[in-house]
Amino acid sequence: MDKPHPIAEVQSLSAGFGGRSVLEDINLDIHEGEILVVLGKSGCGKSTLLKHMVGLLKPSAGSVRLFGIDIFAADEPEMVEVLKKVGVLFQYGALLNSLYVHENVAIPLEQHTDVPPSVIRRLVEAKLGLVRLTGTGHLLPSELSGGMRKRAALARALALDPDILFADEPSAGLDPMTTAHQDDLLLELREDLGMTMVVVTHELASIHRIADRIAFLEDKKILFLGTVSDAKGCGVEIVEEFFRMGTFA
Repeated sequence: MDKPHPIAEVQSLSAGFGGRSVLEDINLDIHEGEILVVLGKSGCGKSTLLKHMVGLLKPSAGSVRLFGIDIFAADEPEMVEVLKKVGVLFQYGALLNSLYVHENVAIPLEQHTDVPPSVIRRLVEAKLGLVRLTGTGHLLPSELSGGMRKRAALARALALDPDILFADEPSAGLDPMTTAHQDDLLLELREDLGMTMVVVTHELASIHRIADRIAFLEDKKILFLGTVSDAKGCGVEIVEEFFRMGTFA
């Protein structure tokens, strides 16, 4: 019996800006239903890799396949259909401050579906309930706490019921207790919705809580790919040091 194709595949990807190389020959498969954590020092290319995987940036070489489709070779209608299956949680949420929470969450539904406003309202309420924000749709982002803003942005990322979620530093700027609640929420969503996730973080506690596998970026390449338990004895000094110290030197 043939093995199922990965839900996402990065093949020989290289990328850079202004003549400066950021990523070189990255190869990475994402398995359906897993949470893969991408980690590494600040500036190592974690967010850059994520942006390439969702088609926001085009690589200088290599390819990204989502659901078997090469997103940089696809025509625009095909690309749009693929990206409807993808949710993105940006590092700082990227909520529009001039719109109410329910209006922010409704944006993907208004742009990519033909459902009537009354149905959109019910769908938005359901998504807010999923992220524990029932009754907050009438508030502005400025009226929410940091953790609530992250969850509102997560609700928007879930609006179209994506098969895979890409989350860039979902707990950045949050206190340890709120971070733990955020991690628990991601695990619940994976369990309840069967979603695959790619999460960028350097929070050691979060990595232990949520990661099925990690991809450790250093010097433009993936130095280690595997489980957390394997990482602790992988023989790669900087990887083992991170898991001993919980930070980068």
